[in-house]
Amino acid sequence: MNRFFVGLDLGQAQDYTALSVVEVIPEKRGKKTVNNFQIRHLQRFPLGTPYPDIVKSVVSLLDSIGKGELVVDATGVGRPVVDLLKKEDLYPIEIIIHGGDSTTHEGSIWRVPKRDLISTLTVAFQTGNLKIASALPDAKTLIDELLNFKVKINLKTAHDSYEAWRDGQHDDLVLSVALACWAGNNSISFCLDDWDFY
Repeated sequence: MNRFFVGLDLGQAQDYTALSVVEVIPEKRGKKTVNNFQIRHLQRFPLGTPYPDIVKSVVSLLDSIGKGELVVDATGVGRPVVDLLKKEDLYPIEIIIHGGDSTTHEGSIWRVPKRDLISTLTVAFQTGNLKIASALPDAKTLIDELLNFKVKINLKTAHDSYEAWRDGQHDDLVLSVALACWAGNNSISFCLDDWDFY
């Protein structure tokens, strides 16, 4: 059964906020099932867009597609925006991105290495399981971000980091789509049992 995942990467003063919708389409290949990802929506908000306006756009988008899982980068400024989303009766899957090795979760909050998010996306892109509709206004920007992305290994610590390889480049669309693809690939979904209500 196809499912929709909405990725929200939150920017700050110098970074764009990006919103994407990814349809996850499972396909049986022999004995295993492979997920295909079709990007249905890409949106990059102008710099300085107030977070309440972004929340309104997310609510409107989710209303227009019906049922979908909202996946939010809850790192940094993400926490207060998640609170705004909850006030709108949205219950996102919260992803705290870190540079470690393991994925953990407690309730709806997941701590995910950036490498896991990016590798899900790059493998899908390289194997042809990621489809980007050329008609989407930001499709070329996403492809440029994907092509400009690089991994950097610290030789002393063996830790890796991921970033655009040229100064001035952004990775907001990449992270938005990576959040949605990772959650879709791992069948992550929101569960009311994970929430405390007061």
